[in-house]
Amino acid sequence: MPHLDAPTVIRTKRDGGMLSDAAIDWVIDGYTHGRVADEQMSALLMAIFLNGMASAETARWTAAMVDSGERFDFTDLRREGKPLALVDKHSTGGVGDKITIPLLPVVMACGAAVPQASGRGLGHTGGTLDKLEAIPGFTAELSKDRIRQQLRDIGAAVFAAGELAPADRKIYALRDITSTVDSLPLIASSIMSKKLAEGARSLVLDVKVGRGAFLKTEAEARELAATMVGLGNDYEVSTRALLTDMNCPLGRAVGNSVEVTESLEVLAGGGPADVVALTLALATEMLDAAGIDGVDPAETLRNGSAMDCFRALVTAQGGDLSRPLPIGAVSETVTAPHGGFMGDLDAMGVAMAAWRLGAGRAQPGEPVQFGAGVRIHRTPGEPVAAGEALFTLYTETADRLPAALAELDGAWTVGDAVPARWPLIIDRISQSVGESC
Repeated sequence: MPHLDAPTVIRTKRDGGMLSDAAIDWVIDGYTHGRVADEQMSALLMAIFLNGMASAETARWTAAMVDSGERFDFTDLRREGKPLALVDKHSTGGVGDKITIPLLPVVMACGAAVPQASGRGLGHTGGTLDKLEAIPGFTAELSKDRIRQQLRDIGAAVFAAGELAPADRKIYALRDITSTVDSLPLIASSIMSKKLAEGARSLVLDVKVGRGAFLKTEAEARELAATMVGLGNDYEVSTRALLTDMNCPLGRAVGNSVEVTESLEVLAGGGPADVVALTLALATEMLDAAGIDGVDPAETLRNGSAMDCFRALVTAQGGDLSRPLPIGAVSETVTAPHGGFMGDLDAMGVAMAAWRLGAGRAQPGEPVQFGAGVRIHRTPGEPVAAGEALFTLYTETADRLPAALAELDGAWTVGDAVPARWPLIIDRISQSVGESC
């Protein structure tokens, strides 16, 4: 193998060159084990952000991150003498995207098993672990033996990636603070390295499109979806994707505990129509991918079996749903200046308001405020009366409110006409592409 060093690898990509397999393997292993410094990896990430990667580079980068740690294998697990139908779902990140929380118990109640390696908040989007850890006592720090036991006994485990793709864990945190989040090859490899290592045999991806998504255009989202589908299928993990709208927030809650509260409403048979619709659409895809037919995921919400599964999952991971969820002690309400209809609602503006309130983090490892967030009282198209509450903002620190209100200002309108709405589900992708990304 030729001699490799960080400046040479950085320079290759900075100048628009293609990284060799050896260079990718070397730099991922070196960064994982501390031989490549944060400053050097930051420079390489920015070069990738600016110049992209060919599909072969993305595939090798993903494989190197998978190989940086352990790869789980749950194929030996049985329930009632039959192999578990192992399936997972991942979202590319959105605003108010709490779908994993009601989706997992719906799929559990239908007979599938879900090994869910989840992450914390990245950029303006919330992380599933941050949301679930708002439940008093809930822990995502699970041993492999504990994960295996939960999959066998109750049908799901939600866990921090831990030793899965440790290279990605370090790179994921670095991307957040170096403005290199919005890179198609880095997004694809980050998501798929964890998902390919976690032990699911099939995977459904929710690829967000629009103002509140990492990728703003449908063309970019399609390419990302096809890239990830190809990466999954190359690893013999049956993979498909839905393109879904992220111009407007999902549901009526953006934050951590406020999204858990809304998820509980869905599991109780209520909740916002868009959250229910996307939950059921993804559940249908997951069950089909897992080879489970003859069950209606909507029935699990009606008969309470999904709620029972969620309670079992939370209890297994130390959580206590009998204790109140935290809510910020300081609040501010935004009211309508005049009557009409709620108009456009910019997902990014709402996301940034929640981030300013403390629902997200500015530095890796920084604690989040579980009770910080935004409740949306009127969504696009709903009638509004003058002086009526449109949003309530929550935080533990009053001095965060002015910046949050400034982010929200201009992110909404009240007008005389009902606005046009984007379709919630735009398309379904099940084929890969071979083009450069």
